[in-house]
Amino acid sequence: MFGTVLTVAYTALLAYILWRATSVPLFSRRPSKKTFIVLGAGLWVTFVLGRFIGHDGTGPLATMLEFFGMTLLGTVFLTSVVLFVVDLGTAFGRVLSKWAPTLRGWAIVTGLCLSVFAMIQGHRAPVVSSYEVSLPGLPASLDGRVVVALSDAHMGSQLGEQWFAARLSQIQALQPDLVVFLGDMFEGHGRSPQDIPALRRLTAPLGKWYANGNHESHGHGEISSIEGSPLERAGFRRLADEWTELAPGLVLAGVNDLTNHERRALDGDPMARALVDRPASATVLLSHTPWQADRAAREGVGLMLSGHTHGGQIWPFGYLVSLAYPYLAGRYDIQGMTLIVSRGTGTWGPRMRLWHRGEIVKVVLRGKLSE
Repeated sequence: MFGTVLTVAYTALLAYILWRATSVPLFSRRPSKKTFIVLGAGLWVTFVLGRFIGHDGTGPLATMLEFFGMTLLGTVFLTSVVLFVVDLGTAFGRVLSKWAPTLRGWAIVTGLCLSVFAMIQGHRAPVVSSYEVSLPGLPASLDGRVVVALSDAHMGSQLGEQWFAARLSQIQALQPDLVVFLGDMFEGHGRSPQDIPALRRLTAPLGKWYANGNHESHGHGEISSIEGSPLERAGFRRLADEWTELAPGLVLAGVNDLTNHERRALDGDPMARALVDRPASATVLLSHTPWQADRAAREGVGLMLSGHTHGGQIWPFGYLVSLAYPYLAGRYDIQGMTLIVSRGTGTWGPRMRLWHRGEIVKVVLRGKLSE
């Protein structure tokens, strides 16, 4: 279903670009309409092959098809956005009619340049975003402990094991006391890895923990840990609507992905199950989707760590994403609770980012400062 929606959207945007390109002076004098039709058909077929064959396939050919198909999707999106801004500014040629065709040509060039820049950003290593968080109830003995969070790695055909191992090296270099994965570690289609040696080498005194994201249940009727098995074999423990006491005075809780829970109309209340009957301690909550933050704050959570949004990944798509996820990226104060939403470590779909690179989140826990 989602693949069909993407295909329809891509087709409409591609048709719009080609339609407007025919009026650009450079193009209108040289290529025939037949050339545009052939070009459009080629670009459409490439995307469809990437989406429906490359997406679920394995091997070099599938990887190549998916890469080109998803890159085309990002490029067509960015180019159509710039072109539409020009069309709005010129009232689709009714204003500045003499210059409008030339401006459309520059819009197409600008869209292509933005796409190249987004590809460069998408291929760069993620940055480390550092925060200090005052956590009510944190014992003095735990002051200064370092939590490192990784979200939305989307390891798969586009972001492979070598790329993922480099991210784990980044994490270990931060000397974490606690490592948490916030979901969507694996893309969830094609062949999933069974063992990742670099995960075994990752160490943290307070342990390695994870909560499921929406991609961990792709292809399954209910939330599953099948995709999480490489994590479990490497010593990670899953928090599935439950909590654990890491040390006296510090609780770590985790919920199964809230978007999955809503979309699949699953029974129960993940947030309630994850926080019920825990001791009166400083609490850190892992929730892939940054929903129900107000409720978590009312329940006494001191720090909530989330991902899922990718920060919009490709500007200006974030404005649309924020309609469903108002807490898009960064740090928020929610009734005294700190919410940190990671913009993700990897990418979904196009390996492109505009404007911000991916990130790994580092949090230094501090005891509540006395008034």
